[in-house]
Amino acid sequence: MSDPKTDCEALMNSVLPFAEEMLTTHGAFIPFGGAMRPDGELVSIAGYDGNEHARPIDVMTLMKGAFVAAARNGEYKATAIVYDVRVKLPSTEEKCDAIAVSLNHRESYSVIVLFPYKIDSGKLILGTAFAQEGEADIFPAR
Repeated sequence: MSDPKTDCEALMNSVLPFAEEMLTTHGAFIPFGGAMRPDGELVSIAGYDGNEHARPIDVMTLMKGAFVAAARNGEYKATAIVYDVRVKLPSTEEKCDAIAVSLNHRESYSVIVLFPYKIDSGKLILGTAFAQEGEADIFPAR
């Protein structure tokens, strides 16, 4: 038997390498996602509306809508949306780029884990990750 935090950590660990690969290879990535089915199977999710140059916010809105509908139908027990963001580091208030992983679980668990990064001579350097409360906007409130 798993718990919401463990499920979300497994999901996060499954999606994070793709973001790292895209940053290393291309210096950027468009938002993407992942989900955990009720049986624990992990699946990758992409949002595409036919626009080759979609804005990141539009891709995230599309994925979020699909996740909400799937959650209502019981298709997933956890979801992740991964996107690039600028954040203030909690320790120094310095602004930096970060990989954001917005995680939601059907058992009322929601968190955004942020992985500060910089790209130096084509090499991705991750800083110390930190978390903040999530939006809890995928699964219906219990």
